[in-house]
Amino acid sequence: MPTPPLAGGTAGPAHLRPLIDTVLTALHDGATRRNGPLPAGGPDTVTQHLLRTTGPLIPDHGTGAHHALRTLVTALAEGAADPAHPHCAAHLHTPPLALAAAADLAASALNPSMDSWDQAPAASALETALTTALATEIYPHAPQPDALVTTGGTEANQLALLLARERHGPVQTICAANAHHSITRAAWLLGLPRPVVIPAPAGVMDLPALRDALLRNDGPLLVTATAGTTDTGRIDPLTDIADLTTTHGAELHIDAAYGGPLLFSPTHRHALRSLHRAHSVTLDLHKLGWQPASAGILAVPHHHHLDVLHHHAPYLNADDDTDAGLPDLLGRSLRTTRRPDALKIAVTLQALGRDGLAELVDRTLTTAHHLADLIDADPALELYDRPTISTVLFRPTHTDDTTVATIRRTLLDRGHAVLGRAHTDQGLWLKATLLNPHTSPDDLRSLLTLVTHAHTGATKEGSTPR
Repeated sequence: MPTPPLAGGTAGPAHLRPLIDTVLTALHDGATRRNGPLPAGGPDTVTQHLLRTTGPLIPDHGTGAHHALRTLVTALAEGAADPAHPHCAAHLHTPPLALAAAADLAASALNPSMDSWDQAPAASALETALTTALATEIYPHAPQPDALVTTGGTEANQLALLLARERHGPVQTICAANAHHSITRAAWLLGLPRPVVIPAPAGVMDLPALRDALLRNDGPLLVTATAGTTDTGRIDPLTDIADLTTTHGAELHIDAAYGGPLLFSPTHRHALRSLHRAHSVTLDLHKLGWQPASAGILAVPHHHHLDVLHHHAPYLNADDDTDAGLPDLLGRSLRTTRRPDALKIAVTLQALGRDGLAELVDRTLTTAHHLADLIDADPALELYDRPTISTVLFRPTHTDDTTVATIRRTLLDRGHAVLGRAHTDQGLWLKATLLNPHTSPDDLRSLLTLVTHAHTGATKEGSTPR
């Protein structure tokens, strides 16, 4: 077998072009065979079909580039949960924009490694420009805001707690019961005290409970608020929380992994009022930003807040190289080798502009409200509440938790729909997290019809209505 060609250099594009054509055909064929939001049959069926289709992954003799691509990409697409399908709406699992995926191909072909300037000359400059621009969106009046590119909200939240620890020592974190699980996990990983968890009785942080916690606990304290919870999409009362933290001398981190892109919408950015008062903010553009994973951001109001992340490795950032003007990239992440995720984000922001991003955000939130209207108008369905962002909780009326769970698994097993589940003080709900701006009213009506039919079947099989 001849030596396989490379993706880079002047010859790389010519080698890539026929391979990409094979990949695109395989993606189409796999999606056609699946013909729905996910494969039918459940985990065992999907696994057996995949293994039977692909054959041995390490054969004695290679099958060749086109055969391997055609076989494995088709199998993966056939067995995918496809967030581009309007009935795939369980999680904060976005359908990526085609232009962002195309930019990601360029990033893979060029393969800059963002741990030293000599591996990523232009990519490091682009990342600096992008992070400054995004940090300025969050902190428009700060003199020198900055941001880091992360793998997502979990890493960004961990970095936020790390920065607070390095500023103040073993900070005591205070969060609400609606906070993302990564907050508690980050405290554990960093050797910090277990977070004080206060109630969120209406799905948002309880202000009297926060006031009591700030009075009861000695500093240093870090309050973590949420702008877009994973269960209901609710946004904590950010202004009131910022006022309390200022009064009691605590720091504030806001996890806006989900809700952060509302900043781009003149219609909806008011929901993030006081975001700029946080000492750090998490943003995740592979949610309501339509980026291929990963595309996380941690923003701070001043670039000096990131100085504690500086790390020295002589082969990557020797002192004399830094003194001579080569940018030092190791302090831009806890990772060493990392992809140039800034490229796809920058391409998307430039291609769409503020008005294009606002249109996507507004269209998606309007779709969520339309789904809520359809549920409200159907006596056979019960709506939890009006959506705050694009998450809609609902269930058939007079239905117990067991039936709700059965409906969800039935839809998954049949390959008809991917819906999430969320617990509130009123029990278990089906969760539709709408992130597809192409979803139509007909798509929403057919989704509710699928739920109704699955409910009928679940009830016949013996679940007991309330």
